[in-house]
Parts: sequence; structure tokens; C-alpha cells
Amino acid sequence: MIVGYEPSTMPGAIGRLLLAARKGDELVYVGGCGTGWSNNESVQLRELLDAIPAKRPPVALKRRGAIFSEPLLVAEVEYRAWTQDAKLRHPSFKRVGERAEKVEVYHLD
Repeated sequence: MIVGYEPSTMPGAIGRLLLAARKGDELVYVGGCGTGWSNNESVQLRELLDAIPAKRPPVALKRRGAIFSEPLLVAEVEYRAWTQDAKLRHPSFKRVGERAEKVEVYHLD
């Protein structure tokens, strides 16, 4: 699930998506994804996320400059593996999936 982003140095775009997965009844930060989109897609992603700002961070994460969004969108990402601390290794963005309520989101054990 997409829970926010870090802005890009390119005005109006994103530099990194902030991602989460379900663990029980809560969302847990599983890392960021900073590749896989074009400049145009980056601007569109930022517009999508800016339209659904979170009143408070949906995950326990303190990152300077992070902008949090409501966890309504799902990112389809390709990744190599999970790290020992349950973060995605080398994630690459493929597309925005359906709204989170309509798809199965990865659950951490």
C-alpha cells in the first residue's frame, strides 16, 4: 500500500514512494521505492497522493520531508527479496493498482 512519498528534486514530482503492508490489524512500513516511473508518471503520482492527504501518518515512520497520504492506493512493485528487518530489497514500481479495499495486499507474518 502507498502511505506517502518523499518529494523529488524535480518540482512537482516524487522521489520515493513510501510503502506499507498489513500485519494483523495495522500497517507496517516496508520500505521505499524510488525507481520505475517516468517523469510524467512521477508528477501524476504526486497529484494522486496530494489529493488524499493523511491527517496523521498511517505508519510509524519518522522521515524528514515525508508527505503522508491516506492508504487508499496500492503500488504494484517488483522486488528481489525481503531484508532481515522486513523491508523490500530493490523495489521497482510497475503501476498503481486498484484501490486498497478491492485487492489483496501483502500481509507480513
